[in-house]
Amino acid sequence: MRPFLAFLVAASLATAAPLAAAQTARGAYETALASPIRTTEDRARDSARHAADTLAFAEVKPGQKVGDMIIGGGYFTRLLSAAVGPEGHVTAWQPAEFIGFQASYGEALTAAAALENADAINSPIGAPEWPAGLDLIFTAQNYHDLHLKPFATDTAAQVNAAAYRALKPGGLYVIIDHDATAGAGPDAPDSLHRIDIDQVKREVEAAGFVLDGASDLLARADDPRTANVFDPSIRGKTSQFMLRFRKPA
Repeated sequence: MRPFLAFLVAASLATAAPLAAAQTARGAYETALASPIRTTEDRARDSARHAADTLAFAEVKPGQKVGDMIIGGGYFTRLLSAAVGPEGHVTAWQPAEFIGFQASYGEALTAAAALENADAINSPIGAPEWPAGLDLIFTAQNYHDLHLKPFATDTAAQVNAAAYRALKPGGLYVIIDHDATAGAGPDAPDSLHRIDIDQVKREVEAAGFVLDGASDLLARADDPRTANVFDPSIRGKTSQFMLRFRKPA
């Protein structure tokens, strides 16, 4: 084979391999979306939450060990369970304080524990009892809760440190949350249930993580980012940021 032709073939193969991998991953995500363990309510939310693209951003793969941090109603717990498959495992964490505040949070954790490839923990908010060797810790719309006034001021630092310890070298820590205006300050998480993206970066990097990626997939220009996320004018339509951090190998 002539050298130039060999170069073209090699270049073509190099381009085709990542494309094929991306197509395979996309197919796996679509299969996860169709899983029978997911509820009708889950499927109704998939479009707004860009479910498949979120899985891609978090680099979720079959067989992974994943921690779902502050699971809320369990939407992402079920999605992650379906995506990692029977060879993978999901550990769902609902802080004990949340369960004490609202019974439905406990019910969601019980439902998560019933999934075939999942278990559940309900330790205090400043002390998540993650298993070691996780590939991914994922949290959506809840990182700001670590800064609510009832909790100790070092709660976020404690949780980020626990995440760092639990992840294997090269593991990912993915955070999605309601965006606050730049410089919104430390009161925004409690008063608005939003958080400044730069505050998250500073806190997570202080735990030893490096920023690996960001996405504006969930950004919305029509959100002024100044209203409480539960305000009827903005409820379910907030602008959100997506950050992916990596534990250095």
